[in-house]
Amino acid sequence: MDSGMWVYVTAITLLTMTPGVDTMLVIRNTSRGGVRDGIASSVGICSGLFLHATISAVGISMLLLRCAWAFRALKLAGALYLIWLGIVSFKAALNAGKFASTGDEAAGTFSLKHSLWEGFLCNSLNPKAALFYMAFLPQFIDPAHSALAQSLFLAGLHFAIAIVWLTLVSILVDKAKVVFATVRLRRTFDVVTGSIMVFFGITLGLEE
Repeated sequence: MDSGMWVYVTAITLLTMTPGVDTMLVIRNTSRGGVRDGIASSVGICSGLFLHATISAVGISMLLLRCAWAFRALKLAGALYLIWLGIVSFKAALNAGKFASTGDEAAGTFSLKHSLWEGFLCNSLNPKAALFYMAFLPQFIDPAHSALAQSLFLAGLHFAIAIVWLTLVSILVDKAKVVFATVRLRRTFDVVTGSIMVFFGITLGLEE
């Protein structure tokens, strides 16, 4: 691996390990449906990286930068989705007592398709990720070769790093699930994660 690729891998690893919306979603979903939910959400999140890489390679991101209304629309879509995820967490907090009394929470809250889509949309609708890929990936692209193939390869490296990290986060959260065994603690956790999601959404929507 040449020095340029080491720079890329180091930067991507640090970016991946920095807590953000994706990490919060994995934590929330793992607490909701166990490690399967967290890993499925992680796969969905990391799959969104290939979309950003493709957009970056074909220059659509540059179009978004030049077309203010299109970029604004993308930002608002991402902001509204994050706010919606926060509202879902608030709803889970309200239902915590019911789940605890019936004992059906673990069996009834995991859906592979739902978790994959949640993760994919969370990452795909994040304009910061699109802008990062547009600004960062071209530094490692050799103009003599296919930009799309190279971008997808770099996204693949990011996928591998991110899926390992997010899976580790999911496993650690699942191991600590006894902490959230009581209704009060589970409800508090859902309120906190929901508040953070809504905060991220509002911040993203108002950011210039």
